This record gives sequence, C-alpha cells and structure tokens, in this order.
Amino acid sequence: MAAPNSHSCTHNNQMHQHTSDFETAHAIAQFIKGKTNHRPTLGIICGSGLGQIPELFENSVTLPYADIPNFPVSTVKGHKGNLVFGTWQGATVMCMQGRFHPYEGHSMNLSVLPIRVMKLLGVETVIITNAAGGLNPNYEIGDIMLIKDHIAMPCLAGPGPLVGENDERFGTRFPSMSCVYYKPYRAMIKRIAEKSGIKIQEGIYSMTFGPGYESPAEALMLRRLGGDAVGMSTVHEAITAIHCGMKVVGFSIIANIVCCDCDEDVEDVSHEEVLMVMTKASGKLLQLLNLFVKEWHESHKL
Repeated sequence: MAAPNSHSCTHNNQMHQHTSDFETAHAIAQFIKGKTNHRPTLGIICGSGLGQIPELFENSVTLPYADIPNFPVSTVKGHKGNLVFGTWQGATVMCMQGRFHPYEGHSMNLSVLPIRVMKLLGVETVIITNAAGGLNPNYEIGDIMLIKDHIAMPCLAGPGPLVGENDERFGTRFPSMSCVYYKPYRAMIKRIAEKSGIKIQEGIYSMTFGPGYESPAEALMLRRLGGDAVGMSTVHEAITAIHCGMKVVGFSIIANIVCCDCDEDVEDVSHEEVLMVMTKASGKLLQLLNLFVKEWHESHKL
C-alpha cells in the first residue's frame, strides 16, 4: 500500500516527451556527478515513513528533486523529495527520499526514471522499501516482509515500464523475470535476521495501480493468486532495475491488515495511520538494513 494522497504532477514532462529515456537519464546523471564526488554502487528507495534511512549515512550530500533539471517531484505526504548520497558501512550509496507512483499522474517511464539514473551513476544493487497492506492471514501489523516475488497487476492489465521502443544501452528487449529479487541476498538477509533475532516474513508483493485502496473482492483475488501483501509501488521499479542489469532486494512493512470480506465491518485506512505504523516499525528494518549493507559491502571488497 502506497499513499494515495497526491496531486496531478506534470513537472518537466514536456522535455521528457521530446527526448529518449536514455538521453534524459544521462543528462540527469551528468548533472548529479557535477554536484557530488560520491559514485554510488548501492541504491535505496525509501517507502512511506522510511525517509530517515539517510540519517545513518556519513559525509552525506543532499540534492532536492526540485533542484535537479528534468527530475520529477514527489507529491506524496511522507516522501521528502531528496536524493541523498553518502557512505554507509563503508559502501557508497544513494537514497531516494520519496518515489514516483503512476497514480500521481506520471507515466510509467517517468516513474522509473530514477532507476535508470541510478544505473548510469554506477549502482549495481538497489534496495526497494515500501509500506504495504497484509493479505496473508498470518501477518501482523508492523511485520517486515522480505519480497521473494511479485504480482504486477498494472503490467498484466496495461502498459508496464518497459513498453515502447527498447534502448539496448539499458538492457535487452525481453528481460527474464524468473528471479527478480536476488536469491543470494535473500539468503543473506534471512541468515542475518535469524542471527540477530529480528523476525521477518518472506512473501509475494502484489502491485495495484491506485490511488484507491483495493476492494475486499480485489484483495481476496490477490490473496488467492498467492499475494501476501499489496501496495502501489516497487514492482515497476524492480522490473526496470532488472532490465538495467541490477540486482534487487525488496522489503515491505505491513502497515495494515487488508479486509477480504465485504460483509465485515472495518474502519477505513488513512495514510496518516500508515505513516504512524511505519514510524514505529521502521527501527527493526533499519537495524536489518544496517547489518545487510555491512555484509554486502564486505562481500564486494573480495
């Protein structure tokens, strides 16, 4: 579940429509290189209520989205709208404090532009986080779910982020999606979590377009299809990262339990409630990420 609180946003869309995705991403990457000496190999996307991740960085440099030519602007509450660069556990990292959802009025291509910028800056692995609704009846509010696969409803029912002319400078025309969320890193994270006493779930994330939350019938359908959690982000970013040859790690924090019975009396979910849950639950995810990034960096020094 991503936040539905948004405004129609067409910031810099006109320029993007008249240039290729590669040219736009390349120009942004060159601009960023002129603003920081950091050359990241690890990228992070902060979900709703997780914008405090960069507080763990050293030697940080912050670039507001609004100051980056031709970069979209985040419109969702809880998304600060910055690119933050720095070092974390020895790794050179970049972090998005706020993402871009198609429901905000962005095209799929524009929504995944930051992933392509990451690729051109040298990012090899991207960690994608989100707030989600729990479909699995065994999940509880505040649970951390390590994403092992996804159901891309917007891509199955309409255009995905790779629709249109393919640019081989990013990746192949028909990329495999057989293992989007990198198995060795999932194994590493599960081992770290067990050793550290951090409870995590592992499951399948279902993406809907939004901004309306899913109906009980839709939620029940997704659960029967194998979905464990549902939200409005992440999958289009993960697909694009795979297309660009990057490795992907995904996490959801379960912000609410989704109703799958239209006859059940439940209170409507508000985005403010989601943010409160995320604030309370983020500590354990930050602890887990801190340990993972340390081990990730050590493995890349070999």
